[in-house]
Amino acid sequence: MKCLYCGCEDSKVIDSRSADEGRTIRRRRECISCGRRFTTYETIEDTPVLVVKTSGLRQAFDAQKVKNGIIKSCEKRPVSMSAIDEMVSVVAKKVYNSMEQEISSKLIGEMVMEELKKYDEVAYVRYASVYRSFKDIESFMHELQRLIDNKKL
Repeated sequence: MKCLYCGCEDSKVIDSRSADEGRTIRRRRECISCGRRFTTYETIEDTPVLVVKTSGLRQAFDAQKVKNGIIKSCEKRPVSMSAIDEMVSVVAKKVYNSMEQEISSKLIGEMVMEELKKYDEVAYVRYASVYRSFKDIESFMHELQRLIDNKKL
């Protein structure tokens, strides 16, 4: 790390502490050349993941949008807020771990449905009805039948 005062590129770390709820490391350094001290901060570089919507528009991935969708589908259902947070966390990890710079909204929807199915089947069907935009009762019944058939296995 280059010294602010003399420009020397050699310094030693005197103290390291966690900052910003563990997302940043604060380091107190001392220049080898002039002996002056300075502080640096080390953070994780956050590369945004873009969501490609069905219309072709792109926007940054927002875990809050995922959470809002899950909350709506779980309304008046016995699903705790901690379970909802866990589902959002799992989906967000999958999105970021995909190592893709762009991910389709359809894939995110599938991830959400996969998580919802584990917690509450009614919430899953609610989400699927909006996500898959069922046009008639037949397509809705087809999804319910798939759910029933999978449960029998």
